[in-house]
Amino acid sequence: MKEFKRGQIWLVDFDPSFGHEYKKVRPATIIQQDKYLTSGNLLTVIPISSQTSKSTQLEILLKKDTQNRLMVDSLLKTKQISSFDRRRFIKLIGIINKQTMEKVDKNIKLFLLGT
Repeated sequence: MKEFKRGQIWLVDFDPSFGHEYKKVRPATIIQQDKYLTSGNLLTVIPISSQTSKSTQLEILLKKDTQNRLMVDSLLKTKQISSFDRRRFIKLIGIINKQTMEKVDKNIKLFLLGT
């Protein structure tokens, strides 16, 4: 059985998708608090993109390292928060460090509450 934790990076199957939604299998970071991970079948994530040249406001640069185990420097796409069924989570890749998760929290608050 898969064990999910906040800050983990998983390969997630985003298909089927529509319009400007993310497509295909790609990495995403679990953002919901650990105490809510067992309360249902959906997990809330922020997708990760390798297209760092297309950075916009609220996105966070993730430099590849041995902890996150990404193949290239990437962007956390804060404005693309989504929830998916656990069955879409294919493989654990790595984890985001504490400082980056603090930036994630700050940017989610800005995006959702404007403060």
